[in-house]
Parts: sequence; structure tokens; C-alpha cells
Amino acid sequence: MPEIWSQEEVEAIVADYFAMWDKDLRGLDYNKAEHNRQLRQLIPTRSRSSVENKHRNISAVLWHLNCPYLSGYKPLPNYQNLLAEVVLAHLSGTSGLNQIVTKAVQEHVKTVPPVQNIKAVQVSPPNRREIESLLTDESRRKVRFAPRNYLEMEANNRSLGLAGEEFVLRFERERLRRIGKRNLADRIEHVARTTGDYLGFDILSFETNGTERLIEVKTTRYAALTRFFASANEVDVSRARKDEYHLYRLFNFDKKPKFFVLKGSLGDTCQLKPVNFAAVPN
Repeated sequence: MPEIWSQEEVEAIVADYFAMWDKDLRGLDYNKAEHNRQLRQLIPTRSRSSVENKHRNISAVLWHLNCPYLSGYKPLPNYQNLLAEVVLAHLSGTSGLNQIVTKAVQEHVKTVPPVQNIKAVQVSPPNRREIESLLTDESRRKVRFAPRNYLEMEANNRSLGLAGEEFVLRFERERLRRIGKRNLADRIEHVARTTGDYLGFDILSFETNGTERLIEVKTTRYAALTRFFASANEVDVSRARKDEYHLYRLFNFDKKPKFFVLKGSLGDTCQLKPVNFAAVPN
């Protein structure tokens, strides 16, 4: 059985991960393989795969804390408690990094990426087993969110939301035009703008037979597994009109945008966790 990572080893790998994360947030290049190699010079008893998995463990800690994480390191749960403690200490004690993350999630979107290949931009939803294992580990640990809810900040970035909706509008029009349904493509409506954001969905599109496709768009600059937020109204509408309701989860928006689709009631397609409550004195 591998020896448990020491305090010094954990401190070293967390520092390395945060150095890559800092570069990623600022749009700078970094080499994962080179970081791995240099880190193993500091902790020579650890193999390349061991370091890789520990980096993935750090992504899992950040996922549990409701933070962005490096998309190149898919979250791997069942990590040691010490790792979580060191990651949280870095988040709580590094004001410079907090400023960089805050700036990144609130940054105004200047341009909408083009939809170049509609076959490549839509992908399958994340593996359900991976999500279940992350949630099981989260429940066992009773993890609390980080001091700052960066993902909620990003969800409130209106320019990012509108840019994601515009990207999906372009995709939907191209999807229908390519199959000879130009009349339907021309009828697609950005209802969040033309009618209001109270409908429970953003875009009114169509199936090939002309029936309505209701699309709610959730956009992130980060990885596919990044959590998103749904309003009570969106959940209710998805339940009432589950045969027509589609959630488009758009991710990696700044780099190489892709999305997956969850069709039906959000209560069936997602694990919903209450994070806010309406309250009155009693």
C-alpha cells in the first residue's frame, strides 16, 4: 500500500497546482508534464502517475469547495483530509489569487466565439458514475463551500450569460439550416431578451417536426463538471414542460467552447442542492 503523503509533500503539490491555476486564470501557457517532472525532483519517491492523481485530487477538493479547477485534471475523489486542509488554507490565505479568480469570473465578454463545427461542439454529458462518486465523497465529508462563491459570481456575470446564449442561438440556427429547415431556423427566438427572463428558459427553438424546443443556457469559462445554478422557476418549468425542456451546459467558453444537453426535468437530469432559502420571522 502506498505511503500516505506527508505534510511537506502535500504542501509542495498544492503549491505546484496553484501555480498552474494562477497561470491558467491569467490566460498564460503552462506545461503539465514539465510541472510533473520538476515536482518529482522535490518529492522523488512519488511516481508520475501518483503526482497526476494527486493533482486530480486537488481538483476534487476545489470541486467540493464550489471553486473553478484546472480542466486538465479531472476531479478524483477519496483524497486525504490533509490535502483538503492545505487547499482551503491556500484559498483563505492567498489574497493575490483570490483577486485573480474574482477578476476572471467577473470579466466582461467582448466577443462571442464562432460556431465552426456543429458536430464537434456538442458532446456527451459527463459520466454519471464520476459525478455520483464526487457527491458521495462530498456527503461523507460534509464539505462546506469556500469562503467566496466564485461560481455564483460567474453565474451573475451577465455578459458571459448573454454571450453563451448568443453562441447557442447561432448553433441552433445552423443546426436547422443544415437539415433544410430554414423556415424553422428563422423562427428561433431569444425570448430572454424579447420577452423577459421570467419564462424559465432563454431560447425558443424547434425540433425538425416543428414542435418547440425550450432551451435554458448555462455558461462557464471552466470545465464540464463545473457546478451551475438553477432558479426555482427554471426547475418548475422544466418539470411542467419536460418533453420540450433542454438545458445546454456550455463550458470552456473562453478557449474551445463545447456543450452537452440535458433533456427533461432538471429534477431528473441533475442532482439539485438547495443553497438559498426565502425566510421570514416566525
